[in-house]
Amino acid sequence: MGNEEKQSLLRKLPQVDELLRAEVGSELQREYPRRIVVEAIQKVLDDIRKKILSSSSLPSEEILEAPYLSERIREQTRTLNRRNLRPLINATGVILHTNLGRALLAEEAWEDLSIIATSYCNLEFDLAQGVRGNRYSHVEELLCRLTGAESAVVVNNNAGAVLLTLNTLARGKEVVVSRGELVEIGGSFRIPEVMRGSGALLVEVGTTNKTHLKDYQKVISEKTGLLLKVHRSNFQMIGFTSEVGLPELVELGREKGIPVMEDLGSGCLIELSPFGLPGEPTVSEVVKSGVEVVSFSGDKLLGGPQAGIILGRKETLERIKANPIHRALRIDKLTLTALESTLRLYLDQETVLRKIPALRLLTTPLDAVHQRAKRLLRRLKKKFSSHFEIEVVDTLSQVGGGTLPQANIPSKALALKPIGFSVEELDRRLRGADLPVIGRLNEDRLLLDIRTVQDTELKSVEKTLESTLYQTTKK
Repeated sequence: MGNEEKQSLLRKLPQVDELLRAEVGSELQREYPRRIVVEAIQKVLDDIRKKILSSSSLPSEEILEAPYLSERIREQTRTLNRRNLRPLINATGVILHTNLGRALLAEEAWEDLSIIATSYCNLEFDLAQGVRGNRYSHVEELLCRLTGAESAVVVNNNAGAVLLTLNTLARGKEVVVSRGELVEIGGSFRIPEVMRGSGALLVEVGTTNKTHLKDYQKVISEKTGLLLKVHRSNFQMIGFTSEVGLPELVELGREKGIPVMEDLGSGCLIELSPFGLPGEPTVSEVVKSGVEVVSFSGDKLLGGPQAGIILGRKETLERIKANPIHRALRIDKLTLTALESTLRLYLDQETVLRKIPALRLLTTPLDAVHQRAKRLLRRLKKKFSSHFEIEVVDTLSQVGGGTLPQANIPSKALALKPIGFSVEELDRRLRGADLPVIGRLNEDRLLLDIRTVQDTELKSVEKTLESTLYQTTKK
């Protein structure tokens, strides 16, 4: 295509103002901000210009006609107006998926959130005395009642909890840790780096696979400020291994007059082994060991919002609360609301598994997952049998969130094999939908693990697939 032909085609492109006054522009401006519509029109026109200039053959003049332009402008407007943080359907089978927001909040928690978020509240106001109150009083009593701890405080996440505790108890002093417990958590943050940031000095003992009590005893001196035990919640060591148990470490700490802390990682308030899951120490068990301080996450096995919970002896916790760094790590009224609502559900052991989504998804019987998968299979086969080969297959779900790494939970997935287009294209289209569906690629199929797809989301999966097929066909 010659340059003159290209220029002739470019001159036929409508102006932005012209399209704003046209039917499509007027219609969109009634629904979307004018600024968004203008940007959408500019983007569509720019794309057409690039297509004309880069093409070796003359594009059809259809791209300059109202139907084509209107459809592209509508699509671009919707795309530009999408929220950056959006809901999606987790069909990966990873229950506490860090990249997808970890634990889902209980219904009671988001109902309370909607009230507190739109109202003034007694965040730091003592209603009985009419004076300034303590924001942590709303959850401290609950945490102590549920775990047996003397005192509690909450910060923004567990890394913050560890940082604050180390800075309070061992700044400028040595902290003794087993070499096999120097873990790396999500985002490449490592225990030694958190410790360095706190001002404490790391002292490693033992070897990667074996640490004995005598290893701790050898390095303890007047410079020792803390004995730290880190629960390996995101990996396991098997084979020729040995570690010092928390009760032994606590006894050593008492003998030497040195506080002991456990970074529990993902705090669990109930025993999970009856449901076929690997044994995980509960928070109350750790507190009973006599440990000075224990910290854990609020958004993992607890099933609440992102938070770092610190429990322990009252005198020690008072020192932690008084640390100026505490203010920089404190949580807001929304996190407190969601955490209080979640903790209150644990007061009723008969209903907690049903009401907290993370626990419900973990403990849902395989037969119930299978029945849900078959219901979705029937719906999809009825509509999409000419577009996909679909079947229910066995798979394994995971806990995720750096929790219970050895727990492979039997599950059922829908395996979708596209007909006439690639599985990579299907995955891309599902991720780009208005309500994205995130699955797992498995060779030439996309697996939708139904353990993490809720009953209320089955119809949404169907609608997203329908829009995906429309886009693929249109393309």
